[in-house]
Amino acid sequence: MINIWWIIGGVLFALLNTAAGLIWVERRMLALWQDRYGPNRAGPFGLLVVLADTIKLFFKEDWIPPFADKVVFVFAPGVVMLSVLMSFVVMPFAPGIVVADLNIGLLFFLAMSSLGVYSVVLGGWASNNKYALLGAMRGASQMISYEVFMGLALMGVVVLSGSFNLAEIVEAQRKVWFIIPQFIGFLIFLVAGVAETHRLPFDIPEAESELVAGFHSEYSGMKFGMFFIGEYLGVTLISGMLVTLYFGGWLGPAFLPPVLWFVIKTFAFIMLFILFRASMPRPRYDQLMEYGWKVLFPLSILNLMVTAAIKLWLNS
Repeated sequence: MINIWWIIGGVLFALLNTAAGLIWVERRMLALWQDRYGPNRAGPFGLLVVLADTIKLFFKEDWIPPFADKVVFVFAPGVVMLSVLMSFVVMPFAPGIVVADLNIGLLFFLAMSSLGVYSVVLGGWASNNKYALLGAMRGASQMISYEVFMGLALMGVVVLSGSFNLAEIVEAQRKVWFIIPQFIGFLIFLVAGVAETHRLPFDIPEAESELVAGFHSEYSGMKFGMFFIGEYLGVTLISGMLVTLYFGGWLGPAFLPPVLWFVIKTFAFIMLFILFRASMPRPRYDQLMEYGWKVLFPLSILNLMVTAAIKLWLNS
């Protein structure tokens, strides 16, 4: 039992520090790509901007609007943190480094990640604010819709590996990473993952130009901080899943330890998320939904059917 508690503690420590560190990394990278200075005052290279932000959140007035449903309003930010952290339970970081090696790990990931929509809906509804409610409704329809395409995209990986166990899916990529036979599935999962985390260009539930701050308009202090950290944890989760499912997880040349290969690959995808924010415009809400159901949905069905047909043909 000591081993598993060490793993749990190490994973929690790494994830929470990663989410905090991404505040600085994202600001520095956005500044680099947009040709501006970025954080450069608080500490060397602006490294203490994370500490400054944390202190600011702790000392800000933790205000609850008198017109809000107080119990649900306080409960909502915790849901996003809990659902994302629970999704990491089944992620294999290296051989033997996994909190719970479930044979239905992929289904568990989909179940836990889908609970994040409750945070958006409850937060927007409990705020009793028209802008927050509009953001919550947008977020719910966006997240629920793109979960469909995400799940269908993953089925191609399941067909090739013959397992829902994430460690077995990684081991099945020893000969060839699934990015090659499942390139279409990878693209669908990537787009759906960006929509799930409602990051730019799909940050429509919190579009500042239209909805003030969307579903968390009324939040302040550490409750807003939980939404904020939950978003960065979501980016890390989707990046880790992309690596696990399509880029061989911890697999790599033996001159680096497996866990380091996993970290390097995951960090590369986190940089891609930040690059999306730096360079891509936000589509209209109707365009987002139309793109999902008219493009991604047929593509994901086609990808699954072709993968299954080729698998049957090779096994016959």
